[in-house]
Amino acid sequence: MDSLHGLVGGGRQSEKNEDALDKAVDYVQEKFLSQGPQNNESAIEQAKDEAISDFIRKQYKGVTGKDIPIADK
Repeated sequence: MDSLHGLVGGGRQSEKNEDALDKAVDYVQEKFLSQGPQNNESAIEQAKDEAISDFIRKQYKGVTGKDIPIADK
């Protein structure tokens, strides 16, 4: 199954390429929202996480006028 995820852009290998903000989104989803393990997500789930982190970046910049100090990958 992991190789199938990898073919479409998901899976464990893709999880390694996430930036710190994406990993923080995964942590909140797993620990506080009880959405289960986040270490082998599908490409769709990873795209959702990226959209959430992009929203957070945009809101941070709107409030502070500065980019969030975490590089986007």
